[in-house]
Amino acid sequence: MASVTVNGARIETVQGDITHERVDAIVNAAKHTLLGGGGVDGAIHQAAGPELLAECKILHGCDTGDAKMTRGYRLPAKHVIHTVGPVYSESGQNAARRLASCHRRSLEIALENGLKSVAFPAVSCGTFGYPVDEAAHVAANTVVEFVAEHPGLDLVRFVLFDIHAFEVFSAQIERAAGVGEHKV
Repeated sequence: MASVTVNGARIETVQGDITHERVDAIVNAAKHTLLGGGGVDGAIHQAAGPELLAECKILHGCDTGDAKMTRGYRLPAKHVIHTVGPVYSESGQNAARRLASCHRRSLEIALENGLKSVAFPAVSCGTFGYPVDEAAHVAANTVVEFVAEHPGLDLVRFVLFDIHAFEVFSAQIERAAGVGEHKV
């Protein structure tokens, strides 16, 4: 596990299942419709129950790089922040900008709603095809920069399902936070 502190916020990585996280909000790597799908999206909808789908229907979708929040229903997390990451093969040079926006908008929504703890999956790395190494670099830099500039969060956790993603995200979090460079 990587764990660094930036501006009072602990940023950490764990290997596990995001649907088990006891945080104020988990982030869902959603499709544009917000109506569920495979991977993390499907697991979150299944664990939250049908009430989540009903609330998502009234949100009328979400644009790539943006985010919207719902209740967590049957999840241990109080809320779900749904963000739509870029499809890597279709995004070209905009992929990194759009992925960074997913993380930034999710954290902005958390702060706007007084939330203190947020857990992210590896947004866009599953069926959206974003290479884990590139996604981890973008996510780590965006989160470290955001918490350095915006106090109020206590915990930002990356919950990675497989060991490779966990190791890559852990290394990128430490690098982005300047571990060993007195930047933390």
